[in-house]
Amino acid sequence: MSAATLLNQSHLVSDDALIAALNAELTRAMGEAREVIDLKRRLSEYYSSYVMEEVDVVLNNGDRLELIFKNLSRDGMLEGAIRNKPYFLYNPMREIESYRAILAPYRMGTPHFYGAYTDPRTEQYWLFIERVPGTLLWQYGEEEIWQYVARWLARMHSHLAYEVEPAQPPQPAHLTVFNSAHYWQWMSRAREFMHRTAANNQESITAIDWLSSRFQVVVDRLLTLPVTLIHGEFYPSNVLVQKTARGLRVCPVDWETAAIGPGLIDLSALTSGSWTDPQRYGMALAYYNGLQSNFENPQPINEFLLDLDHCNLFMAIQWLGWSPNWEPPPEHAQNWLTEACRLAHKLGL
Repeated sequence: MSAATLLNQSHLVSDDALIAALNAELTRAMGEAREVIDLKRRLSEYYSSYVMEEVDVVLNNGDRLELIFKNLSRDGMLEGAIRNKPYFLYNPMREIESYRAILAPYRMGTPHFYGAYTDPRTEQYWLFIERVPGTLLWQYGEEEIWQYVARWLARMHSHLAYEVEPAQPPQPAHLTVFNSAHYWQWMSRAREFMHRTAANNQESITAIDWLSSRFQVVVDRLLTLPVTLIHGEFYPSNVLVQKTARGLRVCPVDWETAAIGPGLIDLSALTSGSWTDPQRYGMALAYYNGLQSNFENPQPINEFLLDLDHCNLFMAIQWLGWSPNWEPPPEHAQNWLTEACRLAHKLGL
């Protein structure tokens, strides 16, 4: 769908409504009255599931802001997402509250949160964040940058683990929890879709049934892993890297699937591309070293890699259970059933 087509659709927010929301949210964020006196907007080239715009504003005090406006309302969801995104993942407050309640206080380089307009009555959910002038990670070829991102990810997981400690106050209700039911929901979907779409392919049916019969072993291992706040889709297409005078700024965006779960789920997503085994190991080792520096008794590297392979297997099952008629982007496309079986055999399931 072209940008022009999207900008002509009636579900786009009017200038007046957008300015009113920005006036209220920027006043709240800055602690004193602010008013937008000039606004320019255009569709972002990075939109995927929801309408996302680049918004330039001039305020009445002379400040200029470069923002991203993401319409997380149902009427802001693009056709492909409506058709293929699992229904149970939709929760517009998940990304908003992740920015507001968790990411903003930690100031780890994620986009600055300027506010959000939410109206459950009319089902409008609008997010306003900093527009980071970075480059998507997948556009970098230097392995050292990918390893830097892996180390950053380990630090983020270490810092944010506090937010999901069982001893702490009740967890934010907006977050998905990677528990037994969550893992099995994906396997059930994968098995259902395979039986439906590959009914004449007995080899595929046998393979998914075999994986299902051994999946509890995977779930049991995953449930032993330490948990933290995870991005949920830490793919290189969701990670901006900005080169600054102070070094690299790592800036994951699109926190629609933020969750409480094993940090290795995010590492699995990061390393899922078409890497050689040594390249993938280099990123895993960078994460391992970044993570282990925070503990007095480091986990043995061989156990760490086994945990990662269990997460890799689950992620393959999740791709299989995403949608019966959906094909992933080219950078994620592969035979996930074959990959899941390969990992299962490797782990001796």
